Amino acid sequence: MNKVTKASDLFVRALEAEGVEYIFAVPGEENLDMVESLRTSTIRLILTRHEQGAGFMAATYGRLTGKAGVCMATLGPGATNLATPAAYAQLGGMPLIMITGQKPIMKSKQGQFQIVDIVSLFDPICKMSKQIVHGNSIPSLVREAFRMAEEERPGAVLLELPEDIAEEKTDEPVLPPHPRYYAVAGDRVLDQAADLIKAAKLPLILIGAGANRKDARDKLSDFIHTTGIPFFNTQMGKGVVDERSDLFLGTAALSSGDYLHCAIDRADLIINIGHDVVEKPPFFMEKGGKKVIHVNYKSAQVDQVYFPQIEVVGDLARSMECLQEKLGGVVTFDKSYFEKVRGEVESHTTEGIDDPRFPIFPQRFVADTRKVMGDKDIIALDNGIYKIWFARNYKAYQPNTVLLDNALATMGAGLSSAMMAAMLYPKRRVMAICGDGGFMMNSQEMETAVRLGLNLVVMVLNDNAYGMIRWKQAGGGFPDWGLEFGNPDFVKYADSYGATGHRITATDDLVPTLEAAFAAGGVHLVEIPVDYSENQKVLIDDLAKKVCLI
Repeated sequence: MNKVTKASDLFVRALEAEGVEYIFAVPGEENLDMVESLRTSTIRLILTRHEQGAGFMAATYGRLTGKAGVCMATLGPGATNLATPAAYAQLGGMPLIMITGQKPIMKSKQGQFQIVDIVSLFDPICKMSKQIVHGNSIPSLVREAFRMAEEERPGAVLLELPEDIAEEKTDEPVLPPHPRYYAVAGDRVLDQAADLIKAAKLPLILIGAGANRKDARDKLSDFIHTTGIPFFNTQMGKGVVDERSDLFLGTAALSSGDYLHCAIDRADLIINIGHDVVEKPPFFMEKGGKKVIHVNYKSAQVDQVYFPQIEVVGDLARSMECLQEKLGGVVTFDKSYFEKVRGEVESHTTEGIDDPRFPIFPQRFVADTRKVMGDKDIIALDNGIYKIWFARNYKAYQPNTVLLDNALATMGAGLSSAMMAAMLYPKRRVMAICGDGGFMMNSQEMETAVRLGLNLVVMVLNDNAYGMIRWKQAGGGFPDWGLEFGNPDFVKYADSYGATGHRITATDDLVPTLEAAFAAGGVHLVEIPVDYSENQKVLIDDLAKKVCLI
């Protein structure tokens, strides 16, 4: 006979069985049974200063490990603050479990105080959103939550635990997880894909975020370098294959019009590996135009700009291995045009990397960042115009070493994402790269980073404005109005949290300041005044003059 236990204790035991290491949380009184159950568990409870910080850290744990990260909040306003992290994980393909509290459901003593229908609110932005109505259902719901969150395509799951259910008695046993394996694409579709590749005159490979979620690097790299087919990637596909490769053409950081798009437009076949349409489409399909082979864990989501002719569905690494066997070696075609495009991309993205002007220009701060970061070191970007500069100009050498959000593209996630990376990889250099606007949305997590004893450098790019929107405003012909703001003294602000603040006053000081911060350890903030006046010239005017017939 099973031992009778409190429902919250059973919940925590079920989480332990799933291998949960951390729960990131801003608890409320409705979570107190869970907090008490966690007190004697193997799971580490990490308090953050805002529910968004908890959700972003948990989602990044899922992104980096493939195992669902877990966060917890109270009812009402605590739960609603998790809506943005839920959408961040859902659109970005990051496995996330959210646990929220609720008032008693058997007997109400407070009417509707703080009560929001959280389950219905989260249902459209999650893979599953459920209220636990009896302690006996906890083991099966927790097991199902982790299965759904982690299974391709990964995403967010919410479980609401009312406080009267949390204190119930139950004798249900935990349901242990079991290994899951993805099927392998069949010979018939692999033969069809191989035939289409052999018939192509200008094939290209596109690598998307899905290839970054599982360990597909070796098989995919082998496929590319054995066949000799050039590749490019989406922003969230950066680093799956080393971007120093002679076959790398660039990152699709702009929707269209970049030098890279000359090659994309000329290609007659795109082998699309691990991409889905949640990222801005880096190419646009037209009926009767280029053909597309979709290679992913799941079948394609067809829409007006994406309707592949062949779908290789199954374990991604094994699919690439089987397809390589079918092709039998090098794919012969004239790569001279692609090589010219690669040269143009390289020339364009290396302009200005030694520019001495101050405030610092984007080309220079991207190049200087690359100088101080090793092959496996990690940058985590918030959202702003600088994200485009890093996506285009910063070469990634390893998977998941450039953490950016090109799905929800929310501001405020960069610092928390970097904190999670620093926790998981304490021997690597980790840098959060934030605009002043995005940084201030969750800057209170600096205290969390200091409290956790992390080694972390936070780069704050200061232009005293919402720079991306200001750039779009100018590009749309609108007057320059309404998007500037003031900032705190970032050095004093960092110091007030127990971190160390630095301010760059000359461009040549950036590299030595970053090196010194990493060498010292602890949490450092480096404020960098930036000049974004090159945005229009480099990202609009110069590209408008390009000629693809190179």
